[in-house]
Amino acid sequence: MTIAAARPPRLSIVEIVGSTDHKRIARRMIFSALAFFLAGGVMALLMRTELAEPGLQVVSTSAYNALFTMHGSTMIYLFMTPIALALGVYLVPLQVGAGNIAAPRIVLAGFVLYIAGGVAMYLGFLTTGGPGRATWIGVDPLSNTINTPGVGMDLWVIGVAVVTLGELLIGACVLATALRRRTPDMTLKRMAVFTWTMVATCLMVCFAFPVLVVAMALLWVERQYGGVFSASPEGPVVYQQLFWFYGHPVVYVMFFPFLGAVAEVFATFSGRRFFGYSLFIFSILAFAALSTSVWAHHMFTTGRVTNRYFALTSTLIAIPAGIEYFDLLGTLWRGRIRVTVPFLFAAGFFVQFLVGGLTGIWVASPPLDYHANNSYFLVAHFHYTLFAGSAFGLFAALYFWWPKFTGVMLRDRLGQIHFWLLVVGTNATFFPMFLLGQDGMTRRIADYPSSEGWGALNLVSTIGAFVIALAVLVFVVNVVVSTRARRPAGPDPWDGQTLEWATTSPPPPHNFDALPPVRSYAPLLDLKHEAPS
Repeated sequence: MTIAAARPPRLSIVEIVGSTDHKRIARRMIFSALAFFLAGGVMALLMRTELAEPGLQVVSTSAYNALFTMHGSTMIYLFMTPIALALGVYLVPLQVGAGNIAAPRIVLAGFVLYIAGGVAMYLGFLTTGGPGRATWIGVDPLSNTINTPGVGMDLWVIGVAVVTLGELLIGACVLATALRRRTPDMTLKRMAVFTWTMVATCLMVCFAFPVLVVAMALLWVERQYGGVFSASPEGPVVYQQLFWFYGHPVVYVMFFPFLGAVAEVFATFSGRRFFGYSLFIFSILAFAALSTSVWAHHMFTTGRVTNRYFALTSTLIAIPAGIEYFDLLGTLWRGRIRVTVPFLFAAGFFVQFLVGGLTGIWVASPPLDYHANNSYFLVAHFHYTLFAGSAFGLFAALYFWWPKFTGVMLRDRLGQIHFWLLVVGTNATFFPMFLLGQDGMTRRIADYPSSEGWGALNLVSTIGAFVIALAVLVFVVNVVVSTRARRPAGPDPWDGQTLEWATTSPPPPHNFDALPPVRSYAPLLDLKHEAPS
């Protein structure tokens, strides 16, 4: 007889919307971000369909500009960043043994701002001129009222500012929880690896996100009244400086939490303590500090930045990144590895993010960046870091912690199908872009001449995009089927090492009835070693 997990009690609308339980807020953030992910994916499919062969077949040039602006904006502001923070909202209080997140009402307010900002950005589709068309960067002067008139761009500016403010509030609360809400016997050096990656993430959020809010406020004033960036020939460069001071740290905001998730997955399924814990923490904090000193490598070709300095700092980032990779590899070395679905996605992250990282060394060099600048090589590099890398880390986290979130297990067979489809689709989509970029295809174009010979590679890339869509569909089916079947997970289905596995799945409103002693960053592993055989 199959035993089904108990269904959670039905909640009123007030309880659902107004709850300050960090777990409910986090679940709402996760599902909202996944909904935005599906919307952004539809826009990506439209763009790839347009680029499958030369000529305009599906959308006009103006519509294409709106699609890639909203696709990028959705994936950065409304999907990857908030879902990374949502994992912290759910897991950090559990991993430090807290009853709730610090300032839960502020976290709830941050979630409301995130939704309000996202709705504002999408309302641009209902305006006469359509949504913003100035890329996810909102680059000036493309974003001024001459080049992008209409209310849609104003809504985009307001939406980005509001979303960023909400994410700033959430990040500050997650940071405060890790630093001030730990159980009494948990020192900083006993925090879980994932919690440390969230600390580094939230430090970057608190440091860089206010700058984007200021940049959006100035851009709104420029669009309404003028005289901000248009007052001087240096204005567009000033905007770039402001934006990229946010724009590069946010890449690591969308990377660190998933790196932490992969570290937890590797440690759990190798049956070992995480290798090189102290050095890993040092490298994460050094990585976060360096992230604030590399922003102008996005501006090597402007002629207004100190290229040597930013090339040096950009290259130095490879040192902490290398340490983290060796720590991950050391964790697996001589471990008793269990190849589960979370482990498969973690391994996919490990391999594919490496491609994005190595090509990052290429574009960190000004002479090579001059060659690759504004080409599809940059598109491939960016997507190998944020999709081929971070998205695999995200799915590793979702499959790993889904039993804790919901109390039910996802289907292994569907998870394996999801993984292999995503591997094939990701590499078929993005690897041809390296070749297209080397051959001179520029980004942000809706059409290209047939004489260039880019059609075959673009067709392969488009087919790959639809394979990714199929993989995501398999994940959605897995969630629906597993939720209906409700195969119970139990409190610790993976034989985990950190405190979140010491309570029920899902946890009660107060999180813990009792806490085990915390003597290291893997307290449950300590208990298992102490238990009599």
